[in-house]
Amino acid sequence: MTGNQVRLIVVDAANVVGSRPNGWWRDRAGAARRLLHQVTTLSERLEPPAEVVVVLEGAAKAAVDATSDPEIDGVRVVLADGSGDDAIVGVVAAAVDDDNERAMIVVTADRGLRGRVEALGATTVGPGWLLERVES
Repeated sequence: MTGNQVRLIVVDAANVVGSRPNGWWRDRAGAARRLLHQVTTLSERLEPPAEVVVVLEGAAKAAVDATSDPEIDGVRVVLADGSGDDAIVGVVAAAVDDDNERAMIVVTADRGLRGRVEALGATTVGPGWLLERVES
């Protein structure tokens, strides 16, 4: 990562929520809400600070009341029209188009998605990286 450059952290919410067998599948929207609440403190815990984007798909989109992509306590929430993976790639591609020097991290354990975003210049980390930072 470079100096004072603001990073972009894109969170594959389905992958992070699904990384723990804690019953999330019984209430996908509730699990997504809990993750969003945890992630709101992420930027302030990082040096340098980062812009945080969480991508929600499927039933998890009910975690927010919005017809378009909302922002919750400084976290941008992207509601995937279809595939969450495609939406994540779209967020990364748009960020590259906007500033191809920007440092980007995508939080996912999905190998296919990792390959797609790494090809665009993003670094990838697993769900444990995020959970360690938001649960401490």
